[in-house]
Parts: sequence; C-alpha cells; structure tokens
Amino acid sequence: MQKNSLKLKIGFYLIIVLSTAMLAFTWLILKHRQEDMQGVVARHVTQLSEMVVASTRYTMLVNKRDIVEKIIEDLGKQKGIERIRVISKDGTIIHSNRKSEVGYSVEQKDEPCINCHLSSQPLKNIPDDKRWKIIETAGGHRVLGTMHAIRNEASCSSASCHEHPVNQSVLGIVDVAYSLDEMDQSMRSHAVHVISISIGFILLFALTIGLLLQRLIYLPLKDLEAGAKDVAGGKLGQAIPVRSGDEFGLVAGSFNQMTAALHQSRQEMQDLVQTLEHKVSERTQELLAAKAEVAQGEKLASIGVLASGIAHELNNPLTGVLTFTSLMRKKAPDGSEDAEDLDLVIRETKRCASIIKRLLDFAREKVPVKGFFSLDRVIEDTVRFVERPASLQQIEINTDLDPGLPQIWGDADLIKQVILNLLVNAQQAIEGKGNVTVRSRPYAASANAKTGADAMPMVEIAVIDTGCGIPQANLQRIFDPFFTSKEVGKGTGLGLSVSYGIVKAHGGRITVESVVGTGTTFRIYLPIMPPSNETERHADESKP
Repeated sequence: MQKNSLKLKIGFYLIIVLSTAMLAFTWLILKHRQEDMQGVVARHVTQLSEMVVASTRYTMLVNKRDIVEKIIEDLGKQKGIERIRVISKDGTIIHSNRKSEVGYSVEQKDEPCINCHLSSQPLKNIPDDKRWKIIETAGGHRVLGTMHAIRNEASCSSASCHEHPVNQSVLGIVDVAYSLDEMDQSMRSHAVHVISISIGFILLFALTIGLLLQRLIYLPLKDLEAGAKDVAGGKLGQAIPVRSGDEFGLVAGSFNQMTAALHQSRQEMQDLVQTLEHKVSERTQELLAAKAEVAQGEKLASIGVLASGIAHELNNPLTGVLTFTSLMRKKAPDGSEDAEDLDLVIRETKRCASIIKRLLDFAREKVPVKGFFSLDRVIEDTVRFVERPASLQQIEINTDLDPGLPQIWGDADLIKQVILNLLVNAQQAIEGKGNVTVRSRPYAASANAKTGADAMPMVEIAVIDTGCGIPQANLQRIFDPFFTSKEVGKGTGLGLSVSYGIVKAHGGRITVESVVGTGTTFRIYLPIMPPSNETERHADESKP
C-alpha cells in the first residue's frame, strides 16, 4: 500500500478518532461506575456506623463496656471491615476491634477528626457526603473511612452512670474504616471488560467502515484512476463501471460520456485527416496533370516554332524540285528506266510536301469556324471515307451511335480530322483481320469542386480497335510531336499531336487505354454547349 494512499489515511485517522472517543467513553463509564460503587459503600459503612451507635446505646446507658467491646469485636471481624473505633470527646480511643489502639489519643488534625475540626469552631452538623472520605494506608490500600457522632441525648445525660454535663452535645464518635480492595478489584475487572468491549467495538466499527469505504469510495476511485490511465494511454473506447447512483456514479457516468466524446472527436479528426490527405492527393494529381499539360503545351509551342521555320525553308526548294522533275517526266518516254526514276522522285517529293504541309498546319494558329453540328453525321462521313480502304485489308469498321445525341458546338472539319487520324491509326495497328468500332454516347462530367462550377454536359467518342496495342512505356508519350512506333514511311508522329491540340482547343480532353495484344481504346470528351463568351460573340457576329 502506498504511503500517501487515501485508504491508509482514512483508516489511520478513523482509528485515532474512534480510539479517542472510546477512551473518553470508557473513562466516563468507569468514573461513573466508581462513583456509584463508592456511594454504595459509603452508604453501607454509614449505616454500619449508625448500627454500631444504635446497638451499643443501651449497653452504654447501663455502663456495660464489655458488651460494647464484644459487639465492636464481632463487627470488626466482618469481611471488609478494617477498623471500628469509639473515640471520646477528648480524642481518646475507648473501644476498638484492634486492642492495641485502646487508650491512645487521636489529634484533631488526624482522621477522622479533621472533617469537623477544619476551623477553630467544630461543626455541629455534617452533611452525609462530608461524613466519609477515602484515604490510602501505608501499605498502599485504599479504605473508606466514615464517622458518626454519639449525641448527648436526654436519656444519656439523666442516667446515673453518665458523667458528662447536659450542655455537651457530642459525647464522641464511632469511626469505621471499610477496605476498598474488593471494590478496586471489581473496578479493575470491570475496566478490563469495558476496554475489551471498546476495542472489539473499535475493530468491528473500523472493519465495517473500511468495507463501506472500499465499496463506496475506494473502488470508484480505482475505476476512475484506471480510466484516467487508459485515456492517457490513448484507449478511449473502454468505459468504467458505474457502481451506484450517488455522486461517484454520476462522476463515472460523466467520465464515460467524456471518453466517448473524446473517442468520437478523435475518430472525426482521423476521418478529417484522411479526407484532407485524400484531397491533398487529388490536388497533387491535378497539379501534376496541369504541370504535364503546361509542359506539353510548351513542347508543342517549341516544336511548332521549329517546324514552321523548317517548313518554310524546305517548301520553296521542294516546289522547284517537283516542278523541274515533272517537266523532265513529260519528256521521258513511258516505260523507260528514266521515267520510273522520275516517277519515284515525283512521288517522294509530293510525300515530302505533304509532311511539310502538315508541319505548317501544326505550327500555324488556325482560327476555327465553330457552330452547332451533328456529331453522328461527322462520324458517319469520316467512316464512309475510310471504310473502302479498310475493307481491302479485311478490317471491318462498325458504328454504335446514339441517335438521340444533341448537336455540339465546335468546328466540324477539325473534329472530322481528329476522328480520321484515330481511324487511320487503328487500321495501321491491325495486322490481318480485325475490327474497329466507333461509338458515341452522352457523358455527364462531374462538378468541379475546386472552382465550384456545375457539371458540364458532354459527349463521348470512343474509337476501339483490336490491334496490337500500345506498350505501357509509350502511353505517356504518344501525344508528343514526332513520336511514333510505326515503321519508317508509315507515320510522321504528328497525327495524335494535332488531334490532342484540336480537342483541347474545343475545351475537351482525350484519353487512351491499351493492352498489348488485345487492342486500344481512344476516348474523346467534347462539351455540348459553348462557353458563355463564345456564345455572345457568335450572337454578335450573326447580327446583320
């Protein structure tokens, strides 16, 4: 048990208080018992002295001293009687159960004369409580001494043997000393008995109070201590027992409510932290995506400037080469070796001119002519344009168009170019037989939580092929200018870059999903309605 334990302190102080109270109670009981027994003994001895006076009265009247001595001797043999003496007026012991004392004188300052001779004038009448006194003998024994005056009655003064004058009121006294050894022994036994009962009561009371304190105070405090340690250790889900409906029970209930509230608050905080981490992760991904888009735009801008310069430098020489080669071809006879060589030069020159034209289109900022158009019709026209060459390669092109698709805002020719580039890439990715599917569907974009903008209605165009697929390492680079995984002579790497720029210019986005050996799916998301500024500008331009 700890030195500063509340249980130890309460027990210690309780024992001290109980011991003090029981000691005082025991002392009062013993004191009252002693006074009561002393009163009984005093009354008994007083009655004995009166009986001595009464029993010796007649013998003294007839002057029978031997009978008086016999009476005093017999009474002196009674249990507890220390002495019985008859003392004359002048203090001489004339009768005593102790023969050796007869004839001796007693001084006024000695017992029992001092009770009446405290002053120069002796007392004539003494109250009963002043007629006895407890004295201690030389042997250490306590005795209760009492005296009874022998009055000079009329019968005494008129008797023939009487030698005292009539005016003398007191002839002598009867001195009786009674031993208190028996009473003291009884008091000691009674004291031991009372003290034993008191000690037993203290122990029983202390044990009862200890059990009550253990049940009503100590256990609830231990519960609170254990609960506080659990809270300090982070265990907020454990409730402490409510053992009663008193103040400790209310405290325990309030403690459980507090821990439950703390547990809920911590859970909410953890959920909030997880939500914040999720939002931070989302914002980080958005920032990375925006950074990638900015880098892509800067790359496209740089490539566009470079391509524009190269295209202008090469376009004029190629025009001259193509012109003079065409003139030479007209002079060369058909079927000759020179004619075949010139046809090859003309064909490759035209291919170079086509590449340069694409570079110029990529670098040149073309102002789109936007308006509402039918997306399904644009898809059908584009499919019809490439359907025949595809069938020659045993490639089947299927369409899955939504007939209820609304018209969308944009440049129909540019969107057709995007779809055409995707269809051409799909055909080139298929070796042997295969399928290409073009699908259109409405698409509900989610609201922008960052800007607070509402969800924008959009359309989705999916171009799905069963070709060779794109390796995972190339998916992040397919929209880079001049990046291509095709064989030399089958692509320039500008088709997807141009398509990416057209889609972004329309406020949409383009994504790709591919599995090597299974196929590739390109998805284009375009807004249905134009931005508010473009709507106002279109309305102003349409006014006469």
